Amino acid sequence: MDEPRKHEKFDALIEACRTLEPLPTAVAHPCDESSLSGALQATAARLIKPILVGPRGRIEALAARLKIDISGLELVETPHSHASAAKAVEVVRSGKANALMKGSLHTDELMAEVVHPETGLRTARRVSHVFIMDVPTYHKPLFITDAAVNIFPTLEDKVDIVQNVIELAHALNVPMPKVAILSAVETITSKLPSTIVAAALCKMAERGQITGGVLDGPLALDNAISPEAAAIKNIRSPVAGDADILLVPDLEAGNMLAKELSFLANADAAGIVLGARVPIILTSRADNVRTRMASCAVAALYARACWLAAARARKPED
Repeated sequence: MDEPRKHEKFDALIEACRTLEPLPTAVAHPCDESSLSGALQATAARLIKPILVGPRGRIEALAARLKIDISGLELVETPHSHASAAKAVEVVRSGKANALMKGSLHTDELMAEVVHPETGLRTARRVSHVFIMDVPTYHKPLFITDAAVNIFPTLEDKVDIVQNVIELAHALNVPMPKVAILSAVETITSKLPSTIVAAALCKMAERGQITGGVLDGPLALDNAISPEAAAIKNIRSPVAGDADILLVPDLEAGNMLAKELSFLANADAAGIVLGARVPIILTSRADNVRTRMASCAVAALYARACWLAAARARKPED
């Protein structure tokens, strides 16, 4: 009989939050079982302090059907999902919440409010998504970006996407993350534009336009994560065979890679959106409890790191 799968990587993320205060989080439209119960499970684990935003009648009826007690939680009433998205963003802008969590509404609906030029949560950075994956056959957490927000990112977009994920890795105690910039091959050729972009990003990192990580590319997937594959192809690099981060060419490639790992390699995939004023927790109805918890833990750790960085920036020099 096979031994049950262990989840040390995600368990470690959740454990790292034990000493933190629960993260005030606006939960947008938690009107189905997975989104409401997921928020409540994260609340019970002291990962988040939720502010439920949605139709009061639907949420209370759902809680009663699920036998979940929400009497002690703040509930901001809205008439429908679009209003829930707008109101949840407003709650964050007001300072009452330091994170945003997707409920039972479309990602596009929520993100449209996040990136609204006047009432949203935009910063100077490009907004991007990161999967933090617990892959049973890999020796450490694996970050994949961007597989959910930017469809065909430009070179300039990828500078922000890389910087976002590097700073997330720092927050998760990876001080100098190794970034593999993926393509189909590891040689530079004009026939594959992704190889040209990879080379440019590496040079930009050398010139200080990207900081905090070690970049190499183009790399094919095998020599990005397999030391044996890198050795066979005579690739000498601190990144090859030991990547922390996989930067994919486009959304299609990233989405397929993440789902292949989830459904063929039994990986768990926590998800978060970065580049806005606060971390945005994106969960799926297919996510298990551990994955939902890990997504909230990642948001909490990232929010703490942002707060510490802001506090250091405010501290006057001696």
